[in-house]
Amino acid sequence: MRGECFSEKMEYEVYIHVPFCLRRCGYCDFNTYTATDLGAGASRGNYANMVIREMRTVRRWQLDHGIDEPAASTVFFGGGTPTILPASDLVRMVDAIRDAWGLASDAEITTEANPDTVDADYIRELADGGFTRISFGMQSAVPHVLRTLDRTHTPENVAAGVLAAGRCGLRSSVDLIYGAPGESLDDWRTSVRAAIDLGVDHVSAYALTVETTTKMGRRIAAGTLPKPDDDDEAAKYEIADDLLSAAGLQWYEISNWARPGQESRHNLGYWRNVDWAGMGPGAHSHYAMPDRPDDGRGRGEDAYGIRSWDIAHPRMWGRKVSLDEVPWQGEETITYDENAEETIMLGLRLREGLGLDRLSVELGRELTADMFRPVLDEGLAVIENGRIVPTRRGRLLNDSLIAECFGICGL
Repeated sequence: MRGECFSEKMEYEVYIHVPFCLRRCGYCDFNTYTATDLGAGASRGNYANMVIREMRTVRRWQLDHGIDEPAASTVFFGGGTPTILPASDLVRMVDAIRDAWGLASDAEITTEANPDTVDADYIRELADGGFTRISFGMQSAVPHVLRTLDRTHTPENVAAGVLAAGRCGLRSSVDLIYGAPGESLDDWRTSVRAAIDLGVDHVSAYALTVETTTKMGRRIAAGTLPKPDDDDEAAKYEIADDLLSAAGLQWYEISNWARPGQESRHNLGYWRNVDWAGMGPGAHSHYAMPDRPDDGRGRGEDAYGIRSWDIAHPRMWGRKVSLDEVPWQGEETITYDENAEETIMLGLRLREGLGLDRLSVELGRELTADMFRPVLDEGLAVIENGRIVPTRRGRLLNDSLIAECFGICGL
């Protein structure tokens, strides 16, 4: 039966969006705000209480709709700048997740951190409160690149944070951005080598995406900053892959490298399409719905699950939360075909690849390795243990790889 092997809940994750920042970086178009108080209870001082209230409302909604999630296997605080809040607030929100759903005994609990907003005492409080991992926003180790990105921290801040985390027994990751205007290939090599020298067990490296509505986007449109170049970004990706691999950090997702066993379990959950609940303004949630007849809202035999998203503006979000209503801006039904498309898009980003057995079940027909001969012949992927695994060429041309696999699968 189509989809039957995915009816059992195996993993469940909780994401908490913290929309506050000290300042907005010129390239950022995330749902973030620099004001300390946005009204309707959405202030830095009261934010943890509001998120905890949303958790309780979401938990009631899940039970009312027959969604009985297992204990959370991972928790991730993103933003914005989660560490702009007191460490005690982050710990209280973790405790509330434990109360609402439970936490797995080996739960991975991560927060993103701006290196300017944490010190040894802050990190110690996180560790004592159950956190296991910190992801530091490093972006670059080159001062002029940091200035172009409007980042205020220094490489020394990052090193101090990683050292303090290690002393507390926490795993560390750093995020890098490549392709910033004015960044040379040697600048990028310097940043990657600096990340390696920190001794972290995980590095994320993302190509700069320029949005027209940002400060950087407007400067590029006006001609005062050069536009990122695709060939330059491809060369920088290859540099990162070579240097990180040589240092023992292997790619496990297109933009992520880790020492064996040190991958981000939370992000792997997204790419494996598990259930997650998103808390906070603009956060998204994803649920595979239990089997049941059409409930009048278009969820019948072809409804795999739903995706929802919270109201983006903190003030409007806070008003809904204050009424003990699920603060969704909207929701959409995910059909089995749409879920299969997402399985392909996500699986082809991973080193573990896309399992043909799973895809055959999701599509309701048998798929064989030979059917994917075109992408193999183009050098975009290989077959390993019944899984389609992207090559480095397939990572660089991932959109083309996905499009060809869609066609092969009749999607």
